[in-house]
Amino acid sequence: MRIDAIIQARMGSTRLPGKVLLKVCGKTMLEHLLERLKCAQRLSATIVATSTASQDDAIEGELKRLNTPCFRGSEEDVLTRYAGAARQFPADAYVRITADCPLFDPQLLDRMIERFAEVACDYLSNILERTYPRGLDAEIFKSAVLEEANVGATRAHEREHVTPYIIEHTERFRLASFRGQEDFSHYRWTLDTPEDLQLIRAIYEALYPRNPHFSTEDVLKLLAERPELAKLNAHIEQKKVQ
Repeated sequence: MRIDAIIQARMGSTRLPGKVLLKVCGKTMLEHLLERLKCAQRLSATIVATSTASQDDAIEGELKRLNTPCFRGSEEDVLTRYAGAARQFPADAYVRITADCPLFDPQLLDRMIERFAEVACDYLSNILERTYPRGLDAEIFKSAVLEEANVGATRAHEREHVTPYIIEHTERFRLASFRGQEDFSHYRWTLDTPEDLQLIRAIYEALYPRNPHFSTEDVLKLLAERPELAKLNAHIEQKKVQ
């Protein structure tokens, strides 16, 4: 089974504009995410889906520099953008990842892809029942399911957030949840605010120089040793899906 990742990325962000091209340890957040995904053994390829808005020309430029496939589509209708990327880069299934996850765990993704094949489901994710830190989110779905969602979804939040139509139609799709053995869902490792940026930069500066492929376990150990770091963004509330 060929499984590709499609990363959604854009420069527009109400709380931290241009966040995906901000730098830490000499590289953009997007480059760090792409480097981490290269360590996933079960992933065939990675495509970045950005918008046709002029401000996202910078993302396309960064992807050309990094020799990474880029698809450009609707800024607001992200589901259509994903479906377009899937048609241009065919695969059996896709992983949805957002570009604001520079601490993404490729080993976790490999385990999730393995489970996806084992349980014969249409959709598998670690967000239905959260046990992993926010920022390690991954959703895996069959290409036919993505196309069906693109045809059937009509509400604004279904178009903007890609997978709600799949998640909300359990009579139509077989869903599976991937849980960890321990609950670390109270940690926030996503990049959406200046406080998130402080935390991610602190983690990278502590771990990346010694081991560019540092793991989730390394991050958890660091936060256990330096609990003040997790407090940097502990008060931030995740934006609600409307």
